[in-house]
Amino acid sequence: MKTRAFKTRNATQLEFSVIGLGTAPMGEIYEVLDEKTSIATVEQALASGVRIFDTSPHYGNGIAESRMGAGLRRAKRSDVIVSTKIGRVMDPFAKPPPRNKDVYSPGFVGGYGHAPRFDYSYDGTMRSVEHSLLRMGLSAIDILLIHDCDVWTHGAEAGSRFKEAMDGAYRALEKLRSEKTVAAIGFGINEADTCVKFARAGDFDVAMMAGRYSLLIQNGLAEFLPLALEKKMGVMLAGVFNSGILATGAVAGAKFEYAAAPPEIMERVRKIEAICATHGTSIRRAALQFAMMHPAVVTVVLGAVKPAEIEANVADAERAVPPALWRDLKSAGLLDASAPTD
Repeated sequence: MKTRAFKTRNATQLEFSVIGLGTAPMGEIYEVLDEKTSIATVEQALASGVRIFDTSPHYGNGIAESRMGAGLRRAKRSDVIVSTKIGRVMDPFAKPPPRNKDVYSPGFVGGYGHAPRFDYSYDGTMRSVEHSLLRMGLSAIDILLIHDCDVWTHGAEAGSRFKEAMDGAYRALEKLRSEKTVAAIGFGINEADTCVKFARAGDFDVAMMAGRYSLLIQNGLAEFLPLALEKKMGVMLAGVFNSGILATGAVAGAKFEYAAAPPEIMERVRKIEAICATHGTSIRRAALQFAMMHPAVVTVVLGAVKPAEIEANVADAERAVPPALWRDLKSAGLLDASAPTD
């Protein structure tokens, strides 16, 4: 698999595979998963040349970190980049609360029965890192991201959470980076404007932007991605299938932003699918290839819960898409005319 080299602020050289494994689905967003299959999925990614493995305490309240760590147990540590996040600390003595319906962030149908507590303080960050290392069975993490410090997750409290993160979490991450305990620090956000806010507020190495630059939505294109290039930040794109609809197409029950896709989204996806079909390309492959083409992007992080999904991701990443497809999508007004497609 192709790789992209990236040098961090503390002069660490990271070699990203062009696609990575994201473990949010392993946190059991939609269904309870078989443990052995989840671990085998991580092992298949490793065997397929995936180098970047991303997780979070949030995913299944810790279960995704545990599964990822188990799958990487036999990996040579220098062969992989491990990325996790801070912002939530788990309490094993309390139960997860009901989903907050006032925000967009999804809950989990399964996962560990531990209660998350938002904590972007300095001490909370250090505690979160320690817990993550224990869950994954590791002694080092390569990338640490401030997670979900946005309106998507916090609603009206987003402003105060941002201040807490920059006053506390950012200082902790800067310290870990300066000591070379971690190679890179950044943020993982579901909103393009909040990505801009963080990028301007601190000196970050990387950013994970989820769902804001895809074949369906390009609102990260105008401001954030150019800013990332200007500040020499590597962008780890996530959510490039927009919760599933760009992988499945406009089928019954297709998911968009963690919920049933609304009619207008279904219709737009049908139009994209039709043009893809005329070029002998699946919408899934087109969505992945499009995300890989922006020069700010160092990797595209894809979720998977079965080994076969890893194989499909790798195949779609390596099979070329006809350049005329992008021209036709732009001509039809289905793709931003300024989006890089070569």
